[in-house]
Amino acid sequence: MGASVVKIEPPGGDPLARMCPGYYEDLSAGQEIVRLDLKDQQDRASLDDRLEGIDLLLTANRPAALVRLGLSWTELHARFPRLCQVAIVGHPPPDEDVPGHDLTYQARFGTLSPPGMPPVLVADLAGAERAVSTALSLLFARERGQGAGYEQVALSEAARSFAEPLHQGLTTPDGVLGGGFPGYGLYHARDGHVALAALEPHFWRRLLQELGVEGESHQDLVRVFETRTADQWQEWATDHDLPLVAVRDVGQKEVDESTSASEKVHTSTRGEEPCRR
Repeated sequence: MGASVVKIEPPGGDPLARMCPGYYEDLSAGQEIVRLDLKDQQDRASLDDRLEGIDLLLTANRPAALVRLGLSWTELHARFPRLCQVAIVGHPPPDEDVPGHDLTYQARFGTLSPPGMPPVLVADLAGAERAVSTALSLLFARERGQGAGYEQVALSEAARSFAEPLHQGLTTPDGVLGGGFPGYGLYHARDGHVALAALEPHFWRRLLQELGVEGESHQDLVRVFETRTADQWQEWATDHDLPLVAVRDVGQKEVDESTSASEKVHTSTRGEEPCRR
């Protein structure tokens, strides 16, 4: 967003760099990476030198660890009155120091289906987005004369808010978005599966009309979708401006990255060779 970012890593580096180098490179792109041992007096002083001209400090340590490092909000604000801080923690007060990770946060709020592991790191990524919006609000408030501020972003709260559709019944098996409405669901095709999201009445009516389906049940659609492959159905849906796509496996790309959605529609409607997948 135009900010100059310095990322402080421990002496051994970010563990993500070892676990998933490609993702680490993507997330760190455009940042200045500095390795410091904050338990070392000289390295700790180096951090303070940097904080002199910094607008925002984003931390991902437990509060007790920040206190031990002399990085509590009280100490920071006294020394750097213009510095704002967003502290990413696991749980809201009074449990800020309780350990946890994405898996345990999701487990607490019912978004797991054992024994399968979650394919999406909901708390981590939702928490990251919350950290961004919180940071912007703090900086905006400071520029409006309200002074530098401090806010915590709890990853477990991000997981809880993302689990709310389930708790409200929207995504339960009989919920509108969980399989209760035939126009929003997954269907087996002749080869693969398709994801259909014809929630709006005009999409739903047009889908039934274009398919020539008289009924409105799941079984009526099951019989139709088994007549073509998932890729064929996606091309058909593109031609008919309907929200339906083929379900991709992990690592399988929908289209060539150099091809835009508009190019896909243009190619399909002209009847030319479909874009490579």
